[in-house]
Parts: sequence; structure tokens; C-alpha cells
Amino acid sequence: MKYPVLVVRNPEENNYLFSVVDLPGCQVKALTMDEGLLLLNEATASHLKVLVEYGEKVPHAKTIEEHMLLSSVASPIWAILDFDIIPYMGKSHKINVTLPELLIKQIDDRVAKSSKYKTRSGFIALACSAELKH
Repeated sequence: MKYPVLVVRNPEENNYLFSVVDLPGCQVKALTMDEGLLLLNEATASHLKVLVEYGEKVPHAKTIEEHMLLSSVASPIWAILDFDIIPYMGKSHKINVTLPELLIKQIDDRVAKSSKYKTRSGFIALACSAELKH
């Protein structure tokens, strides 16, 4: 999932505050943009783990444009955190799915050519998640 990240520069402390806006409370401070995004990735994993432990649903991301309309921050910087939420959606269950041979071949080709997808099941889960978001 592509989560919008609000980055606010704090010149008084010479650092940045990074917030995953769709995950209230998921934020970190860092001295550099690179460090902040790395720390935010770790914080997001911890945040989602806690949500799952408490039986909460993983929130879907809104667009940056939607957040911009609601933001009152002066001079914000926006970034995207591309985060794999599939491991945080609960226990996996095996199901039987019937798909046309050509579609399976296209899925397998995409999985083989992209580091984004580790397995056919992961690809299908991400595609389903994206469709359910709409």
C-alpha cells in the first residue's frame, strides 16, 4: 500500500517530523530525510503489528490530494511510503481459485520480473486489496 507521508521541517530543532497520516500516532523524528523514511518504515511495521494484535483492521491509504485538503501545515513536504501490508492482514488461508491459463502465465511472468511480488499468491492478494479499496 502506498501511504502518504507528511514531512514537516523543524528549523528550531534542525530535524524533520515524519507522519503516516492514515495511521494516527505513527510518526518519527529524524535529522535527515533518508534516516526519517527508514525509521518510518520500521515504525509502520510496529504500528501495524499492534493493530493486528488488537484485532483492528489495517487502514487503507487516502491520496495525498485528499490529505492536502485537510492539512493546515505550513510548507509541508509530501512523500510516499510503499509498504507491504499483506503480512499484517491476518492469518493466511489456502483457497482454490480457477483462472484462465493465459492469466496465470501473465501473473507468473510479472512475479518473475518484479521484486515487488514474491509469489503468485502475494500478487493476487495485492490486486484484490487494490480492487477492494475502490
